[in-house]
Amino acid sequence: MSHDIAVIGGGPAGLSAAINARVRNKTVLVVGNDYRESPLYRAERVDNYLGMPGLTGAQLLDAYQRHAEDMGVEFRHGRVLNIMPMEHTCYLSIGTDMEEAGAVILATGVSRGKKFPGEVEFLGRGVSYCATCDAFFYRGRDVAVLGSGEYALHEVQALLPVAHSVTLLTGGAPLTAQFPPEVAVRTEAVAAILGEERVTGVQLKDGGTLEVSGVFVALGVAGSTALARKLGAEVNGSRIVVDDHMQTSLPGLYAAGDCTGGLLQVAKAVYEGAVAGTEAAKALRK
Repeated sequence: MSHDIAVIGGGPAGLSAAINARVRNKTVLVVGNDYRESPLYRAERVDNYLGMPGLTGAQLLDAYQRHAEDMGVEFRHGRVLNIMPMEHTCYLSIGTDMEEAGAVILATGVSRGKKFPGEVEFLGRGVSYCATCDAFFYRGRDVAVLGSGEYALHEVQALLPVAHSVTLLTGGAPLTAQFPPEVAVRTEAVAAILGEERVTGVQLKDGGTLEVSGVFVALGVAGSTALARKLGAEVNGSRIVVDDHMQTSLPGLYAAGDCTGGLLQVAKAVYEGAVAGTEAAKALRK
């Protein structure tokens, strides 16, 4: 199905973008998890949002959701695994389905998960967050994918045609996707990523070692920065680089909220979402 704008992420930045695009009569699809899974939803009290002191996170997000629904924003629960830009349109891979949009706004926030020992040290030297980008470099080699869901499945599928072997390390988490039978699944927890100049293996908490040349970290959801990097948009560390219109270095791709860096507060996310939604809608008129 085709929409004018697809927003990835249903938090304050994403819904602000969606509402402002709807004001300009654009069809909008918001893709993400149930908003009640957001850490903000569990906040006991929000006191730094002007004019609305003392609200709980749940009250704030419930109000945002009702506003967006009343404006005609469409919602789909799911995980965007990949974005494929074509001329004048983008295709979004959501699970096994595809959606089409004229512009895309990234607003899934940032990942604050704890890093494994060795993960940062070997980034670009055996550690990767993007199999689509880096699978070629591991042709004929043994690799491991850390994860257990659709994001991990997407990485596995990119690696299988080129790698000698692919081992899935779930860390004890239940599988939430169906993996090909040729993938070895191990449930031991990861203690560290090993190596010298480059990755040589993974240390498991039970004392064992898995020898691999590459480790692809695919835990949770493919966040905004990972998607931007996969597309070739300019990033600076965990921050997506945007201009004054919240557009990334790629035409038709915008970003808003925590993923652009700076102040991690609702007010900033709402402002950037408003700019992104407005500018994306204006660009589609040209």
